[in-house]
Amino acid sequence: MNTRIQVEHPITEMVVGIDLVKEQIRVASGEKLSIRQDQLRQHGHAIECRIYAEDALNNFLPSSGKLLFYREPTGPFIRVDTGVYSGVDVSVYYDPILSKLIVWGENRADALERMKKALDNYILLGVTTSIPYLKAILEHEKFISGETYTDFIPTYMSEWKPPTVAEDSLKAALISVVLNEMNQKAAPVEGGEQEMPSPWKTIGKWEIGMGG
Repeated sequence: MNTRIQVEHPITEMVVGIDLVKEQIRVASGEKLSIRQDQLRQHGHAIECRIYAEDALNNFLPSSGKLLFYREPTGPFIRVDTGVYSGVDVSVYYDPILSKLIVWGENRADALERMKKALDNYILLGVTTSIPYLKAILEHEKFISGETYTDFIPTYMSEWKPPTVAEDSLKAALISVVLNEMNQKAAPVEGGEQEMPSPWKTIGKWEIGMGG
């Protein structure tokens, strides 16, 4: 199981270098802060997207089912806090959050571009996720310009519809992802050759639930 959920606050750590939650625990225990205000220096900009198993078109109701395939984005200044993996059952009995995706950039524009690329490379099949909705927010001109207020969602996102994807394109993308995963999981056998795992064992039947 991929259990990389950590106690620290990733946004604060990325731009300031301080584990904010750890400091809060110290104060609650009667200890003093380990750093003074005048020692804090902010560098760059960080953005966090929370990936939920939710249907934005259905009043954000939770989406449950088996996570048929899971691949998270990787690279410099990208962090994913998650506890899910391919094959896990996403239940309706718990909070539908799947992960926290955090990126850092030299400035807000840099961080926005890195987050958009990270979301493009975040593959979750089997349940409906908030990724398309988050991408639409990041690409909205008002969000890009920093005009984000408490009424941003009802004002600019109430008529949102996900982009349509041709079925053939979706299948081609799915096959590409599966083949890549199979190559990564190929196990060496006697004679130095590699045994490729069955795609049915990798994500189950392709025709079942390709949400997200």
